[in-house]
Amino acid sequence: MPDAPLPAEQRRTIVGESLAVGIATGAYGISFGAVGVAAGLSVLQTCALSLLVFTGASQFALVGVVAAGGAPISGAMAAILLGTRNTLYGLRMAPLLAFHGWRRAAAAHVLLDESTAMAVNRDTRTAARLGFLTTGIAVFVLWNLATLGGALAGTTIGDPRTYGLDAAVGAAFLALLWPRLSDRRSRVVAVVAAGVALGLVPLTAAGVPVLAAGGVALLAGVLSRTKAAA
Repeated sequence: MPDAPLPAEQRRTIVGESLAVGIATGAYGISFGAVGVAAGLSVLQTCALSLLVFTGASQFALVGVVAAGGAPISGAMAAILLGTRNTLYGLRMAPLLAFHGWRRAAAAHVLLDESTAMAVNRDTRTAARLGFLTTGIAVFVLWNLATLGGALAGTTIGDPRTYGLDAAVGAAFLALLWPRLSDRRSRVVAVVAAGVALGLVPLTAAGVPVLAAGGVALLAGVLSRTKAAA
């Protein structure tokens, strides 16, 4: 991938889009803060999870198990399972971003659904890095601030879904996905993946439907390459 300078207008567009996604996603951290405290964690423990673990579905899985009376190790294993999708992201993003040394380690901490989506569709490495870092850092900062706010407020804020924060996250993903559905094959894969995810929502833990949807896309890519090679 070429590593070319970005025009100022394109840079502003990428930063604007990334910040919008970061705000929509990071704000939902208030939900985790409230849920963490309600599950019996202290404010410090809840904030430490967002600061050190920093992968939403895994965090919700851990506190969900603890809140239900499960052992913390069981919650940790569930969190690790849901976090495996980040490994797949890493395999794709490592050659795209081409970070090395401490920069790669730092970038791994903000390797998220959103930062990956904002980088993978760029034409140059410079644009990919800008989209990835702007989104990842925005989500990290806002998620942690929102976690602190939610943990301090505790259950007094009520269900965060009342304020439409969960819908904002979904809307952000839809905005990212829509421009990529430019051909029939992409639309078919998207519909099948969405159908699988929706079907698994009432049957599985949070985060598993996302993994399954990603598996559909991965399988479609493998079959497409196999067909092309043949």
